[in-house]
Amino acid sequence: MRSLVSQPTDHAVSAFPKPFLAALSGQVLDRPPFWLMRQAGRYLPEYRKVRQQAGSFLDLCLSPDQACEVTVQPLRRYGMDAAILFSDILMVPYGLGQRLDYVEGEGPQLEPITAASDLVRLSTDGFHHRLAPVYQTVRQVLKALPDHTALIGFAGSPWTVACYMVQGGGSKEWDKVKGFAYRDPIGFAALIALLETVTVDYLAAQIEAGAEAVQLFDSWAGILPPNPFRRLVIEPTRRIVAALKHRFPDVPIIGFPRGAGVMIEAYLLETGIDAVALDTTVPPAWAASRLQVHRPVQGNLDPILVVAGGNTMATEVDEILRALSGGPFIFNLGHGVAQVTPPDHVGHLADLIRSWPERR
Repeated sequence: MRSLVSQPTDHAVSAFPKPFLAALSGQVLDRPPFWLMRQAGRYLPEYRKVRQQAGSFLDLCLSPDQACEVTVQPLRRYGMDAAILFSDILMVPYGLGQRLDYVEGEGPQLEPITAASDLVRLSTDGFHHRLAPVYQTVRQVLKALPDHTALIGFAGSPWTVACYMVQGGGSKEWDKVKGFAYRDPIGFAALIALLETVTVDYLAAQIEAGAEAVQLFDSWAGILPPNPFRRLVIEPTRRIVAALKHRFPDVPIIGFPRGAGVMIEAYLLETGIDAVALDTTVPPAWAASRLQVHRPVQGNLDPILVVAGGNTMATEVDEILRALSGGPFIFNLGHGVAQVTPPDHVGHLADLIRSWPERR
């Protein structure tokens, strides 16, 4: 069983100039690096200004200058150890030609793929042309980053992207996508296979443009029972990781199977990912004993604790650090920064992480 985790007798001094990449390589650092999912977003007044100038959310994602600006905004305030490309997981269906709109207050809306016969509406022709602005954003962000800050590219995992493509937007029940997957497993497998192929190509293009690590977001992994989880989450992820590792063996891949529950251990061990991101339901001590012994872990403060701030947040931050900073670890949230988060609370969080070596 492959393990990336080093076993130092004391906290290692990194040979990597970028602490985020050092932690992903399995090194144990004196102070864990940190970044936050959705660290660029609506909680920042400077983001809201750029968002208003951009017009639509899709226009913002496809404007390299503006997307670069909002990517680096949180770094100016908080000095995270990594920047994540500002984009959206639905850029892949957009690249395939599926009609996509973002409606204010309602989220994404897509023309649904309701059956295998609808796959003819999707095409890989022009995929990279449509997404060329995203790759240009990667190149611009890389030039704008401090020397010690890493750049993360990302994509949605096939199951999660398929959820939106079939459902036509967000959902509480995800009845249409699960119905399609259960009713016509062969037809649904064709959609997943297409998404695997273009996700590899999309992430490869981000890496070629300068992304130093990538993360796969499987935000709706947790809605599947164990057997479909293995077929629709683990297996596609394993194939994507294998294809990327064949082309870019030294680029680390983080997997985020939100809501996976007890299946997260199988996900970690069977997909080939280099690190696993934990959602808020994963107990840090359990993660240290069952997951971190095999790979680096990332996570997993509840975003609403950052909204609350104060001693309540500080206590939980220290609990996570006590449980996980003894192994290769990247501090993050268990999901994205909430829109209502006070920016000063994020600053307090950054201070708590940086001062951990003095408090431990």
